[in-house]
Amino acid sequence: MATSWAATPLPADRRVPGHDRFPGRRARLSAAFPGERLIVPAGRLKVRCNDLDYRFRPHSAYVWLTGLTGEDQADHVLVLEPAGPEGHEPVLYLRPRSPRDGGEFYRDRRYGEFWVGSRPDLAEAARLTGVRTEHLDDLGKLLTGPQPPTRVLTGTDPLVDEATGRPADGRRDGELAAVLSELRLVKDEWEIGQLQLAVDHTTTGFEDVVRALPTALRHHRGERWIEGVFDLRARAEGNGTSYTTIAASGAHACVLHWIRNDGALDPNSLLLLDAGVETDTLYAADITRTLPLSGTFTPIQRQAYDLVLAAQSAGIATLRPGARFRDFHRAAMRVIAEGLADWGVLPVSAEEALAEDNGLYRRYTLCGSGHMLGLDYHDCAKSRADRYLDATLEEGMVLTVEPGLYLQPDDETLPAELRGLGIRIEDDLVITPDGAHLMSGALPRTATDVESWMATLLS
Repeated sequence: MATSWAATPLPADRRVPGHDRFPGRRARLSAAFPGERLIVPAGRLKVRCNDLDYRFRPHSAYVWLTGLTGEDQADHVLVLEPAGPEGHEPVLYLRPRSPRDGGEFYRDRRYGEFWVGSRPDLAEAARLTGVRTEHLDDLGKLLTGPQPPTRVLTGTDPLVDEATGRPADGRRDGELAAVLSELRLVKDEWEIGQLQLAVDHTTTGFEDVVRALPTALRHHRGERWIEGVFDLRARAEGNGTSYTTIAASGAHACVLHWIRNDGALDPNSLLLLDAGVETDTLYAADITRTLPLSGTFTPIQRQAYDLVLAAQSAGIATLRPGARFRDFHRAAMRVIAEGLADWGVLPVSAEEALAEDNGLYRRYTLCGSGHMLGLDYHDCAKSRADRYLDATLEEGMVLTVEPGLYLQPDDETLPAELRGLGIRIEDDLVITPDGAHLMSGALPRTATDVESWMATLLS
């Protein structure tokens, strides 16, 4: 087994996509922590069952700093080593391709080339990234003996945490995690292009789902059929889904994170489809549409749908540089509260329900109305509140606006005809100099347009 193997080098001109962006990103991180060693692991494999691991995805901070996205990045670590007035030198500690003079390449079920595919050698990885590379086995030597001030992206690789004595520096390490999130809040032109690609593939996946509805309606687990149809598109066009697809019909749509997707489809009910494609570069789309499975909204379904659409439109109208991040949620919730009051659902006025010490409308909305979007579908979540939730929007930020109504089937405060309706409309938008661009505008939003779109796809 150890003899008579031909060389299989990577093409000499191969680079990570967008490779010219990464030195600038590392420089910005370096400037935030002068003189300190910064350790950003990709993460480790996690057992799914017995000797089978979950599919691996590197940590988003590691991806953002290196451009390395593959399943072969498990256990790898980026170290930004202090380099005096020049800032930091990035070094990637990697597991290179298995040499053919040993047994790993065919014996090791977790890392062997014959089991999981080949990896670059150290020189090839250096050409891919423009970063100096070292063997992963040498990381332990680096972390032995006297150490410079060090910050670690903790909770990502338990072996790195152990080697660096974590969680002793919890506050300092928390600052590193926060800065790594905050540096990603504003997207550059290349990132926006990747996000638009994710949105475009997601749009195609939604079209696939509508075309598949006749078959799904006949299946005893129609929600699973819908999930499978969308997920096929996500794997065919990208790395996969950005998150577990929510295919919630009828009252299942009142469960915000319904991922069992094991129900049958009732043609008289609605389907809430919350799904997104993740690109090969790991940028995420996150879109929701609520569709009438019959192809036509009933009057009560349209009434509820139109209220959610009005709330979303009010939220979108607030988006511009300098607006507070929370403004779109507040605008959307005002519309929801006023609508619920007009229906006679609220026992108090909309103004009373919107008061900080009341919030009764939240019984029917449950959660926030949007979030940042990027490498994570809930992006930049480690950012400090004054840089994100309590901050203002800037050009280049990408976010979702997704108000919803979740009218539980057993809620006795509701008239019978409203119970069991779950409606969410979610779109992806990028902040522009004078407002916001609707990246997911190829998908219809109004009830009439949804019906026409579905009719065209089903004809």
